[in-house]
Amino acid sequence: MNRPLVIKQLEEAGALGIIRVNQAEDLVRIAQALQDGGLTCLEITMTTPGALQAIEKASGKLNDTLMGAGTVLDGATARQAILAGAEFLVTPTVKLDVIAMGQRYGVPVIAGAMTPTEILTAWEAGADMVKVFPANVLGPGYLKAVHGPLPQIPLVPTGGVTADNAGKFIRAGAAIVCAGGWLVDKQAVAEGHYEVLTAQARDLLKAVNEAREPRQGSG
Repeated sequence: MNRPLVIKQLEEAGALGIIRVNQAEDLVRIAQALQDGGLTCLEITMTTPGALQAIEKASGKLNDTLMGAGTVLDGATARQAILAGAEFLVTPTVKLDVIAMGQRYGVPVIAGAMTPTEILTAWEAGADMVKVFPANVLGPGYLKAVHGPLPQIPLVPTGGVTADNAGKFIRAGAAIVCAGGWLVDKQAVAEGHYEVLTAQARDLLKAVNEAREPRQGSG
């Protein structure tokens, strides 16, 4: 596993899809639908039954997509996820043992934080990116304000991100955005309308790419 290449793919993707559902059998089908919409970085949360098996299965089936583990709360779970094939780890809070386990195995960690102190603490502990949560409560203005004094830290807003506000977060300085609840519509999944997820993924990436265009053009 090449840590720099994984980080590069995450950054280039611009968006990360979070899969959190109640039925384990839905996981791989959801991942496939999101990949069909262009998402190349997906996270399966460890709160989902059968998450480890789904990560292993999806990693083997979706060759062009990075599969990560989310809601990783301790080092032991981090190790299990890595052995199951997780190519990156995501935490909801600053979990130093998870960051250490990621470093031990050469797996990138996106550590969750809220305040500037937490964000810097996660970064100094070795996190590769810092997930700013809950983004919908804090807003793009908060991200921009934090990005000012801490421009070296790749910030990843998470929570309430949709195609409607993803561009605002990118323009505020986000390295990438994470979308979950809106992206993986529970009703669509329950009814087997996976094409809805594919369309949502396309809309999300379109918003991200359009927001990135001025920045790329000015370089």
